[in-house]
Amino acid sequence: MTVDLVVRNCTVVTPDGRSPDSGIAVEDGTIVAVARSGRLPDGDQVLDGGGAVLVPGIVDCHIHNREPGLEYKEDWESATRAAAAGGVTTVVGMPNTDPVIDSPEHLELKFERGEASAHVDFQSYAVVTSENLESIPDIDEAGALGFKIFLGSTVGDVPPPSDGEILEAMERIRETGKRLGFHEENGEIVDHYTERFRAAGRNEPIDHAHSRPVIAEREAVERAITFAEETGAKIHMFHVSSGSAAKAVARGKGRGVDVTAETTPHYLWFTEDVLREKGNVARIQPPIRDADEHEHLWRVGIDEGAIDCIATDHAPHTDEEKLVEDPFGNTWDAISGFVGLETEVPAMLTFVDEGRFTLEEWVSRHSRRPAQIWGMYPQKGSLRIGTDADFTIVDTDLEWTLEDREELHSKTRVTPFEGESFTGKAVATVVRGEVVYEDGDVVGESGYGTRVDVD
Repeated sequence: MTVDLVVRNCTVVTPDGRSPDSGIAVEDGTIVAVARSGRLPDGDQVLDGGGAVLVPGIVDCHIHNREPGLEYKEDWESATRAAAAGGVTTVVGMPNTDPVIDSPEHLELKFERGEASAHVDFQSYAVVTSENLESIPDIDEAGALGFKIFLGSTVGDVPPPSDGEILEAMERIRETGKRLGFHEENGEIVDHYTERFRAAGRNEPIDHAHSRPVIAEREAVERAITFAEETGAKIHMFHVSSGSAAKAVARGKGRGVDVTAETTPHYLWFTEDVLREKGNVARIQPPIRDADEHEHLWRVGIDEGAIDCIATDHAPHTDEEKLVEDPFGNTWDAISGFVGLETEVPAMLTFVDEGRFTLEEWVSRHSRRPAQIWGMYPQKGSLRIGTDADFTIVDTDLEWTLEDREELHSKTRVTPFEGESFTGKAVATVVRGEVVYEDGDVVGESGYGTRVDVD
């Protein structure tokens, strides 16, 4: 028997354990065998892992690919090229584009653009506003992975629904069986302090962070959980930045609410000191927190398990928008967000190297759990026989530094991870049996990626 692709001589790692000197056989884009290297069939194409680690394909359930409408920052092609280079096999795009993804027609436009140019597989959320509550069933039918509400100000200025409208949205979304995620910052608190800080001439990058205090995040988490407890909706907290917010998630889980949560590499890697060191390059919403909240996030979110998964909030902007030439310029003239698709796997592997968690725990949070949370498992996020042959091969011992952000593959490349050193990196990325990244090069074709079907 000869199959399309065989990968040998790897340590295969899943959340359930690891198997040395093993590999995978692929036929017609699906996994047909996971076994010891010597028991695998012959392949038309054979990859020798050289003892590297092979894991289920990384799923990033939170990126801003900026298409449609904002392609000068990023598009499906460039975002998924970066994903392939970063070891990410599935991405989920956010809805704050132009137009916003708030209708079946706009969702279909986003899907069509992805089908035309993506390198890896993809999906998209739809936004919920005051104007489209009655369209929720139609948006669900059009194939949205899930829904999102922006509770506070963010890029694109998507206005939040009222609390009553949020309750109604939860009831409607509950009927679809889909999950509702939140940008969880209390907009009234943030707007109040932003106005006060600006009036007082507090214009440093650290002032932007302090204008969005932890209480704004924690209150929004607790309010969403209370509403979900009332309605029975499934909810998700995007980009949890603080230990206090993670603790609120833990309390909700303890009450039996179906609440899941993600955090990002930048919240786990940096403290707010990065704003004093790198300025507006590190400006993001919610902001990177102080050392106490950072350690609290690790303890409650990671060690105690309040955080379910890892994502990036990959958010490209131009150098001009980020004030790269004057990074400590007036922060109110800058914009929030930065790229992350090519540094998320290295950051997580560095934490593994430091003993912050195991390889198995990393795979659970970065592959299995995001796929489960958003209804893509086991087709994505597993190495089961008969599922999509998505996997990532990583060198866990490679020590390297991101010396120059221009090495990255996104259209715009501002990142506070420039100059940071890592232990570990993706060396090959396979999507549905096709090698899309290998030996430092994106080798997959634009348009190969396809929309992930969900029920």
